Amino acid sequence: MTIPDLATALETSDELFDRETLQDAIKEMAVLINHDYEERDRPVLLSVMHGGMIFASLLSLELDFDVEVDYLHATRYRGAMSGSGLAWLHRPATPLEGRYVLIADDILDEGHTLKAVKQWCEDQGAIEVRIAVLAVKIHDRRVEDIDAEYVGVEVPDRYVYGFGMDYHEQGRNLPGLYALGN
Repeated sequence: MTIPDLATALETSDELFDRETLQDAIKEMAVLINHDYEERDRPVLLSVMHGGMIFASLLSLELDFDVEVDYLHATRYRGAMSGSGLAWLHRPATPLEGRYVLIADDILDEGHTLKAVKQWCEDQGAIEVRIAVLAVKIHDRRVEDIDAEYVGVEVPDRYVYGFGMDYHEQGRNLPGLYALGN
């Protein structure tokens, strides 16, 4: 199968959310997080790379408290359009024992990756692990026992890219969220 270039994909895609709408959603999410974390002692903000990088960065700028920032890279996709086995490419260097952890990721789809990442953080001794996602995909295939406490937007059950998410390693820096045509 030949992968179309980004320009071709954009021609057959729908823009779901523009930059302003996404930034507003992040600001609204931050209000809730600021409230929930006002009594927490310097939580760790973990960005899930690469997709969560833009979201985590923008979210961090809206937080009213100091966070220790680190990242992890665990993926099931590796540039593909559907997932396979989980691969850990980088684990956080920050010790998590006795810490409050906020995971920031681009999307909660089926939840395999986020469930494994959350479990790993708990196994490292985190006091509490919460999840913030830019988007949650609406469908009935989510694995049990995984949800995001903080959600920016809901997206349809289509291949979504932009604003950190890739279309075959292209388009991560698009300023909006797009859904590939059916």
